[in-house]
Amino acid sequence: MAIRRSPLLVFADQTGKIMEHPFLEMAGSEAGHWRRLNRNEWIPLPEGSELFVLPGRLPVGFDPRKKKFVVLTQNPYAKNEPVQAVAASVAPAHTAILSAAYRTKPNAPVLPLFSYAAVGWHEGRFVVAAIRVDQDERQDVKHLDLEKVHENAHLWMKQYRHNRLIHHLARCALTYACPAARNFFLKRWEAPLPSSPKCNARCIGCISLQTNSPIPSTQQRIKFIPTPEEIAEVAVMHLRKAPKPIVSFGQGCEGEPLLVANTIEEAVRLMRSETSAGTINMNTNGSLPDVLEGLARAGLQSVRVSLNSLQPSYYNTYYRPKGYSLDDVKKFITKAKVLGLFVSINYFMLPGVTDDPSEFKALENFLRTTQIDLIQMRNFNIDPEWYIQSVGFKPSGKPVGIITWMERVREISPTIRFGYFNPHITT
Repeated sequence: MAIRRSPLLVFADQTGKIMEHPFLEMAGSEAGHWRRLNRNEWIPLPEGSELFVLPGRLPVGFDPRKKKFVVLTQNPYAKNEPVQAVAASVAPAHTAILSAAYRTKPNAPVLPLFSYAAVGWHEGRFVVAAIRVDQDERQDVKHLDLEKVHENAHLWMKQYRHNRLIHHLARCALTYACPAARNFFLKRWEAPLPSSPKCNARCIGCISLQTNSPIPSTQQRIKFIPTPEEIAEVAVMHLRKAPKPIVSFGQGCEGEPLLVANTIEEAVRLMRSETSAGTINMNTNGSLPDVLEGLARAGLQSVRVSLNSLQPSYYNTYYRPKGYSLDDVKKFITKAKVLGLFVSINYFMLPGVTDDPSEFKALENFLRTTQIDLIQMRNFNIDPEWYIQSVGFKPSGKPVGIITWMERVREISPTIRFGYFNPHITT
């Protein structure tokens, strides 16, 4: 029996059962433009990935006999039965190369805040259009002991009744399945330190707060500002016990940590008065460069700044910043490097958008003027069509392609690293 060179299209029937098409090839999408996959653009679906059925969306495949793309409207195994498109939310440490290819029906609902990579079937298994960008296994499900998470979460809530932050993290681990919170209760790697209930941006894709939006937030935001003592207690217990320990402010369950810089500065001082171990990091929108020096002097070692785009029009339309601009963010990054901090950008990866020629040019200019250390290639958790419509994205030319994009970034900045996680910094 001949081995197929290209993966087959997968689709879901009306009950949600996923199956492969008998001959249509898997296709991918770059900002709504369908294309076939190259051989180096798919890998076996990583353990820990999730498959989603996409309501109101028809799957698109490529017919190798007719040499054209086909919108699948009915189940090839059951005549006149409707079908639905399927996508994959790829496991952490992996970045999608292509989004799922589909055609959206009128009045289809906006998709929830997940990523939607192209997925297919090849040689008896699911494959996905993605690459692994970080070899760190801190969120690989093979290391996850859910029983231990539950045991420690309930145990520590009893032992630390006074510490509201531990109770908040238990909810994140047990209710929202937050990988970072789970790792905290497993005493390993990177632990979260959510601290800010407010934000100075109104991101259209915010996962912790949505108002007047067609999509719900995926988790609830922290409702209080922990005291420096509460924060330090959580951090020190982690920094002292975990292998390659990292503690990070600025989580998905909070607003902008720079807005509570005074609290965080005091918490960092308390941490460093008790232990010199590990890395103290902040995930931030980089909006307030003036508060950075105090944080660095207290002991902050690294920052990760999130960006959807380096073009002001797209940045402003997505973040809807209050009282700051993209120029302030760039000043923050420049200042962080001057202060000796390790600097990453959390660059929201959306095939066809992130690697659009105009966006790449903006990134090139940014890299030539700011010596960042790492690009975290996080998948953009958002409905691709809704995002494109919301920010008014207009393609400036043929997409570079994510793999070629990485090669060109290395040409511009040979020392830059690609990854997915905040690194443990050794001194």
